[in-house]
Amino acid sequence: MKNLLIIFTKNPELGKVKTRLASTLGAKKALDVYIDLLNHTNSVSEDVDVEKWVYYSNKIGDNTYFNEKTYSKFVQKGEDLGERMKNAFRHGFKEGYENVILIGSDCFELKSSHLIHAFYALKKSNFVFGPAKDGGYYLVGMNVLFSKIFENKTWSTDTVLEEALEDIKNKKYSFDTIETLSDVDYEEDLKGRLIV
Repeated sequence: MKNLLIIFTKNPELGKVKTRLASTLGAKKALDVYIDLLNHTNSVSEDVDVEKWVYYSNKIGDNTYFNEKTYSKFVQKGEDLGERMKNAFRHGFKEGYENVILIGSDCFELKSSHLIHAFYALKKSNFVFGPAKDGGYYLVGMNVLFSKIFENKTWSTDTVLEEALEDIKNKKYSFDTIETLSDVDYEEDLKGRLIV
């Protein structure tokens, strides 16, 4: 079974990452948080025994966070987040992968076990989601390409997951969910995590 993990990440540039966090912490601390998130995402994904691709927001990054020996690197393509995710999944299936899972790099609560659990869920279901507490999702996986879940969505709203599940139910596909976690968007999401 060919399994692929795709990681979506932004290039860590001052003033361009975690802008909602920056509104209260300032751009420098928001960048520091994002760099911590990149290191965390690397550490929980690097030993999971699947192929791994990193998609950067605007240019392929260096090996500081994701080593090219472990991670193949690409640049996201598309007008909005939905189109960029759709294109990444399409690329994965075109290359012959059977189970494809995509995560962001915004979740300190994410563990390797969540990724392993999600790939296991795709043995029995067409789709798997890792729900986020804000109504979105931190993980989406599928074993059949169904682009509709990425189309005509208002991203960063509390109905994103609900709308995707409605699309899936209407098509009579099967789905599973794993543990609900918190993404880091606002200062309160840091839960006392020390930012120096």
